[in-house]
Amino acid sequence: MNQQVKVVVISGNFNASTSSEFQKNIKEVIASGIKIVLIDCHSVTFMDSFGLGTLVSTFKTLQESGIKMVICSANEQVKMLFELTGMDSKFTIVPSQEAFENLLVSAS
Repeated sequence: MNQQVKVVVISGNFNASTSSEFQKNIKEVIASGIKIVLIDCHSVTFMDSFGLGTLVSTFKTLQESGIKMVICSANEQVKMLFELTGMDSKFTIVPSQEAFENLLVSAS
């Protein structure tokens, strides 16, 4: 993976009780000088509105820091949540890490 990209994997139920570790990781990423954060959702079994809110606030925080956020490998429940809330038009969402890597290669 590109040196300017940090992959953050979220897993299980992504909600109020599990998002604090994620937010801690994001603070570390911002401090590291990374240019792109790839949030890999392949192991997420459920995401509620709090989890979605965490992603929205993360998106805004990263954007303010000049860091691009990309989401990959979302399951059907997560994709539906993004679509129902209109966040699918705000987030950059790719099917997999491989698709993201291909996107990086074609952009360079």
